[in-house]
Amino acid sequence: MRISLRLKGRVYRIVVRPTLLYGAECWPIKKSHLKRMMVAEMRIIRWICGHTRLYMISNEVIRGKLGVTSIEDRTRQARLIWFGHISRRSMDAPVRRCEKLDRSEHK
Repeated sequence: MRISLRLKGRVYRIVVRPTLLYGAECWPIKKSHLKRMMVAEMRIIRWICGHTRLYMISNEVIRGKLGVTSIEDRTRQARLIWFGHISRRSMDAPVRRCEKLDRSEHK
């Protein structure tokens, strides 16, 4: 039985990517972490498509076949969503206490 690439892309978006990004909206992420996630993502996507790096197909073409965006864009989107949740909390919420701190006292 042959499964279409679009269906494989949906499975990737629903199962694999959330596993890679679990909790990423509140990580203090470094460029090296992001680079490792991007490499892991492309290895998984190439494996899903049945391609190796020897085929010399660009990452954008492979992502286009599956209909997925890059993990970097998805990480940025997840962080912005999390920031929206935080900014809508009341100023009395424990998450927002740091905004009340006076920075001049700590210099």
